[in-house]
Formats: sequence, structure tokens, C-alpha cells
Amino acid sequence: MRDIINGFIQAIELIFRADPTLYQIVVRSLALSGVSLFISALIGIPLGAWIGFKKFAGRGLVTVILYTGMGLPPVVVGLIVYLMLSRTGPFGNLGWLFTLKAMIVAQVIISFPLVAGFTMAAVMGLDPQLSQQIRALGATPWQTALTMLREARTGVIVSVVAGFGAIISEVGSVMMVGGNIAGRTRVLTTAIVLETQKGNFDLAMALGIILLGLTFIANTLILWMQEGRFVRK
Repeated sequence: MRDIINGFIQAIELIFRADPTLYQIVVRSLALSGVSLFISALIGIPLGAWIGFKKFAGRGLVTVILYTGMGLPPVVVGLIVYLMLSRTGPFGNLGWLFTLKAMIVAQVIISFPLVAGFTMAAVMGLDPQLSQQIRALGATPWQTALTMLREARTGVIVSVVAGFGAIISEVGSVMMVGGNIAGRTRVLTTAIVLETQKGNFDLAMALGIILLGLTFIANTLILWMQEGRFVRK
């Protein structure tokens, strides 16, 4: 309990002290998660909606693969990305290992299935007759898809929030492919691990409190941008 109280006090002190190292880590964490989430949503929402709308051969297999991807262990993702980007890997010539680009790749692989899977589930949960009613009103296939997606917007919001939550709190894969390099690839989660290993529990707790606060604020903004208002039952 004492560590929690001291961590909270130190978190407040760090914020108001405007520590440059802390703010660099915070900005880097948000930028990294923001870019990864944007890419995941850009690909995952249309793909998830298409799988939910379209009936095609092998749809069940695609669904199983997507759901499997939703449960991928982050450390396994980190290992795969590390091997692919290492010097002996097929993409080693890119020189991305231990850079933010490698961390983005890992986070997209983690969050993309969540965004696509929850979007697909939301679309499949709609009334099947709804699309027929929309087409009967003269809507084009594109307009029908957009209308259906709008009806499933609560599920889409959940998919984005789930994707963001998975990557902002992820530590295993980003540490493996990013290296936790000070001033370059160190983010809040890896900084918490480092300070914990060093025995600086107060500072680790302070960073954790800041991470929780940023997650709350970011999720609130996501809800606001997606819905235009807070979702209420």
C-alpha cells in the first residue's frame, strides 16, 4: 500500500515537474500506439465488415483464423517479427529491427485481428433483413455497406477500443523488437519493466499510474471521435 501511495505522489510530481525524459516517453508511447491503431483500423474495419457482410466459400475458415489471431500471444508475435527483421531474416535488409518501425509492425499484428474480429461480429449480429430493406429503398451496395456499418457502430467502437487497449499496454513484443533503447524506443510499458527490475518501485508505480491515466483519456477521445458523444445504454 505504501508503494502505491508513494507512486501516486511521485506521478503527480513527475507530471508537474515537466520532466523532459518522461514527456518524451509519453509522447513516443502515444505516437506509437496511435499510428499502430490507425493502420489496424484502416485495414481491420473494412475487412471485418466485408467478412461480416459477404457470404463466400471458406468464410468459416477465415473466421476461425481471425479469431485465432485475436488470441495471439504478444511474445510470439515479437519473436516472429524479430526473426523476420533480423539480419538473417527475409526483411533484414530493411534495417528496422530495434526501431519504432519494428514496434509498429508488432503492434499492428497484435491489434489488427481484434479490430477486424469485433467489427465482423458486430456486423454479423445485425438483422439479416436490414440490408434487404436498405436495398429496397434504392441504395447502392456501397451505401448499403456504409449504412450497415453505421448501425453496427457500437461494435466498431468496441473493436477500436479493444485494439488500442491491447497495444498501449503491450510490453513483450515491443521490448523484443524495439530493444527498450533510451531516447529511441523506450515507451511507458518497457520503462515500467526496467524500473521494476532496478528496484525503483515508486517510479515504476508512478509510470503505471500515468499509463492508466493516458489510457483512460485516449479511450475517452476514441469514443468521442467515433460516436460524437458518449455511448449510453
